[in-house]
This record gives sequence, structure tokens and C-alpha cells, in this order.
Amino acid sequence: MAQLLHSPSFTSIHMHTTCSIKCRPSFSVQLSLTPLHTKKPNSIVHNSGKFSTRAFDTESNEKLSDEYKEISGKVKLADDNGSCTSAGGEDDKYPSGEFVYKELDPWASFTVKLKMLFALPWERVKKGSVLTMKIRGEISDQLKGRFSSGLSLPQICENFIKAAYDPRISGIYLHIEPLNCGWGKVEEIRRHILDFKKSGKFIVGYVSACGEKEYYIGCACEELYAPPSAYFQLYGLTVQASFLGGVLEKVGIEPQVERIGKYKSAGDQLTRKSISNENREMLTALLDNIYGNWVDKISLAKGKEKEDIENFINEGVYEVERLKDDGWITDVKYDDEVISLLKERLGISSSKNLPTVDYRKYRRIRRWTLGLTGSRDQIAIIRTSGSISRARGPLSASNSGIVAEEFIEKIRSLKESKRYKAVVLRIDSPGGDALASDLMWREIKLLSASKPVIASMADVAASGGYYMAMATQAIVAENLTLTGSIGVVTGKFNLERLYDKIGFNKEIISRGRYAELTAAEQRPFRADEAELFAKSAANAYRSFRDKAASSRSMTVDKMEEVAQGRVWTGNDAASRGLVDAIGGLSRAIAIAKQKANLPLDEEVTLVELSRPSTSLPEILGGFGSSIVEADKAMKELLQVMASSDGIQARMDGIMFQQLDGSSYANLVFTLIKDCLSSL
Repeated sequence: MAQLLHSPSFTSIHMHTTCSIKCRPSFSVQLSLTPLHTKKPNSIVHNSGKFSTRAFDTESNEKLSDEYKEISGKVKLADDNGSCTSAGGEDDKYPSGEFVYKELDPWASFTVKLKMLFALPWERVKKGSVLTMKIRGEISDQLKGRFSSGLSLPQICENFIKAAYDPRISGIYLHIEPLNCGWGKVEEIRRHILDFKKSGKFIVGYVSACGEKEYYIGCACEELYAPPSAYFQLYGLTVQASFLGGVLEKVGIEPQVERIGKYKSAGDQLTRKSISNENREMLTALLDNIYGNWVDKISLAKGKEKEDIENFINEGVYEVERLKDDGWITDVKYDDEVISLLKERLGISSSKNLPTVDYRKYRRIRRWTLGLTGSRDQIAIIRTSGSISRARGPLSASNSGIVAEEFIEKIRSLKESKRYKAVVLRIDSPGGDALASDLMWREIKLLSASKPVIASMADVAASGGYYMAMATQAIVAENLTLTGSIGVVTGKFNLERLYDKIGFNKEIISRGRYAELTAAEQRPFRADEAELFAKSAANAYRSFRDKAASSRSMTVDKMEEVAQGRVWTGNDAASRGLVDAIGGLSRAIAIAKQKANLPLDEEVTLVELSRPSTSLPEILGGFGSSIVEADKAMKELLQVMASSDGIQARMDGIMFQQLDGSSYANLVFTLIKDCLSSL
């Protein structure tokens, strides 16, 4: 699986891609993506901007790649509100969903104060408190239970919105630590920081270990501080790919791979010894988009020229004082010194403690308490994250992955219900089982015939994830969401030479011409078997591509141009007709309101249907998160091993992860799981 990873050590922070394919005697057809890796307060209207991309060629950091030149002619930068639009799509016909802050009228303000007077004990917050949140590590797109460890993106965003309207909250103190999530979630957090600032309250950021993602969030804060010993590695981005072809050749293993789509690089790690031109082209384009977006947004936020930003990166600056002098951070201060500044700002004596409320407590405060309830009109939100499977196995965790039979049951209940005016399907998945993806596609299609269904993409919605999204009436993606990957790969391992070396023999008695198609790993394909394999892969690809063309109202020839297993960023996908609009969840909600003929300037009630369930290890996680992490890693690993058969519609890679702060045990589990899940 190709991954975009930050280095485990802080000597250099970079994007790292490693391709991995499941090492088993035979593997099956895949439709996969390969290498690289709220309810609104009062009113939501998403501003649609346009951004320019700028990047460097893989062979020279001083030149723009041809892909960038093509992109820059189609897209332009608008503003720093975190919302971007593609100049090539139909983005303008949809509402922007931009957050608009409105002061409460006297009666509403009185009602909120009255509710707070009778608030439940865990909802009581001292007046003048500062909301403190630590944004770090892995951030889930799912809601988290009371005893669950880790961070939840919807609950982080909800806290920003509630804090903007909560008269007891004077501002936010945000600790930003090494992140292990994709750029889609990073963009959503940054957007909510900018939205919060519209309330007029302060938001102060603090970073002690900072790479590109951390700074992308931090520079959106009103002020950004760092200790004298802080680690800053704003050195640029790289992408790497590893290949096992030479290794397997030496040990006597021959991968027999059939792939459809020139950009379908799944299988390359097994068969090749170097990167293909097509894979290099795709990875370069993705890198161009990521790097260009980062430079553009930082340039706008800091009021600097793009050339100055790039020159700074190329200097390799790491001295914190230099960052202060050049205006990258507000000042150099330790955490206690920043707290003293906040006390001074709030007029609190230095001998007293700063009144604070943390993320975990504040997420339990209901919107009703703050007068943020909506109208009777309801929109359902279904959150889907992780790998796709047909049924939940005995080894799978209760809240892991997308299980088709459970999802379909939920979709059918929505179809029968008149309670909801529209549905927003939130997708954060690289895909998985192709049959499961197709079955869910069918049910989503049937639901969208009865009421509006809008897809909102998070970090990744590719292969099986895109399969789900293309059944909706409109697709909304972040500009750096990874999507597309409409392609197929299939094959098996020929272990004949390996078996000869170790003296192992295997005899098969069969009935039927193709009975040994995947069972006979001790020999290569016969000519007729290889032909059948190729035809099967071609048929699976045509089915995926043709349904994508029909769902997106494109000709098959036009879809073929953007398919072939290629991974696109959200912005590029929008300009090519694979995505309708650029934005976050709030924009998807606004489009859902528009499709349901609901007033855009009125609140609706958002109903989260993917409620969290709490397991015993998660409860114990309140006392030691390592128990939860080990339990989750083992269950995911075993589940992949137990349910990996069948055609796959999976993105084999292109994930953005940062390993800083992660345990090496979890890293090993992740690598093994990725290897097994690739095929």
C-alpha cells in the first residue's frame, strides 16, 4: 500500500510512500487506488473560493512540473476561509455552506442563560473559561463514545461551533501536536478555526513539534507560540515508493499480475524493481497539488509572496528565533508563559488559575443548552469509515470498517422513513470488497430516488469509497481528498521455484477445467487460465467504469479518460467531473437543504445515525489507552486475514499518515495489515 508518511523521527519530516501488496499464494481481483497516501449555528452558507497550485518537479525543486502548469491555468486562489472551488466544475450552482456568525437576539440570549442556570452538572462551565483542546495523533471521522480514547473530527468541529456561541467561553487555547490524519481532516479543522474567529473571540495556538500539517492548522490561529526547544521541520514534501520485484525473484516467487488501467499501480511493488512512468506521473501530480495548496494557503495567511515561502522552505530553517523574526510564529514562549498571557488578557490575577474546560468535558455539552437547536426539518447524517466488507466477522470490532449488510439495513430504514428530508453520506474509505461496494451502491441509488442524498468526502473516498459516493445526487470533496482510482488488478503468486528450493511438493486432484485457477500456486498459469484471468479482470473493470460513467452522466469514453486506476485530488476530480463541489460537511448539508427545497438561511436538525458503541477495552482505555490500541490493531489485522477473499474495490495506498508519537508496535501492526489488505 502506498503511503504518504511523516518520518518517525523528527530529524526530517517528509511525505513517504510505500507500496505494499498482500503476500499470500494467490490474490484476487481488485478495484483499487494506488500509491501516494454539525449542525450549523443559525445559518450556514459555504463560501466558494478558488485556489492556485504550485509545486516542484520530482527531478528539480526549482521548476514547476507540467502538471502544475496545467493546473494553474484552470484554478486560482480566492481567500483564506478554507473553502476552494474548481474553475472547471459546476461548483457555482451549489450553495457554499459558509458559516455565518450571528449574535443572539436579547430573548434568545436570555433563554440560553436560563438554560445554563438549570444545566446538568457536567454541562456547567465557569464564566470566562478558556476551551483547551489538544489536536494530535489519529483523528477519527466517527463520533466517539464517552469512554473512547482518541479524537473525533465531528466532535472537534462541534466544539468550535459551540464555543463560538457559548457566553461562558472567552476563547480557545489550541495545542497542536504531531498529526496522523489526512489533509481532508486537516482542512476541515482549519476551516472551523477560521469560522470560530468570526465570533470575535480569541484563539491561540501552541506547537512544540511542527511539520507541514501542524503549521497549516496553527497559522490559522490568531496567535501562534512555540517553546525555545520546539522542533520545526518545514522542509517540503517528498513521496517514495518501494519495490519487492528483485527480492521475490531471488527467493523464487513469481507474482503473476493482471491489471486494467495504466495508472493502476497495485501489484507494481511485487512485479517491478523501479517506478513506472505512469505511477511517477500520478504521484507527481498529487504531490504538486498538496505542496501547491500548502504554499498558497500559508502565503495568504502570513501575507507573504509564494516565492518567499518556497525560499524559506529551501533554506531548511529550524531555529525557533528565526521563525519568530520572519513572522512565522507570534513569539517564543513556554506553555506556562502563554497561560500567563491569557490570564493578563482576561484580567485574571497571576496567583489564580486560568479557568479552563477541556475537549472531553466540553464535547458533552448539548447544543440545546446553547440555543443551537434547529427546526423540525431533519437531515440524517451517516458516517462511514474504513475498509469495506460484506458482513461483520467474528474477529472484527463492533465499530470498525464499513459492513455492507449493516449499512444497507440503515439505508433501507431511511428510505421507508418520512422523518428525514435529506441524507448526507460522509465517506472516509479507501474501499474494500467490490461486491459489497456494488450492493451498497444499489441501495444508495434507490434511496436517492426518494429523497436527496449528498456525499461528503473526508481524507479519502476512492475505489469502493468512490463507488458509494457516485450513487448520490451530488459529491462534495475537500480540495485534497483522494478519490477516483477506478481500476482493477488481479493475479496470483507462482511459488514453483521456491518450492523446488526448499524441497516442498504439492499435488492437486481436481474436476473442472479451471478448478485449479487460484488453488495451484505451485505452478504458473496455463495459457487458457491466464486468458480467463485477463478476461475476468477486464469485465470487472468495465462494470466499475460503466457504472461510474452512468452515475456521473458521462460517456464511457469520457469516463475512460479519467479512470484507468488514477487517483485524483478533490480539486482535480472536480475539474474532471468526478466531483461536484469543493468544501466540507457544512457545504454538503447546504446542498442537501437546497435539493430538499428547505430554506438555506434556516436551521435544520441534524441527526447522526452512526452513533458510537463502547466496548470494554474502550472503557479501560480511560485508564490506559495502550490496551485499546493493541486490541484494535489485533482485531483489524485478524479481520483482514479472515475476510480478504473475493474481488476487491480498494485503494492500495495513497494515505497521509504521520508516525511521530506512534508506538513501533502499532507501526508494525499497520504495515502487516496494509500488506494483507492490499490484495
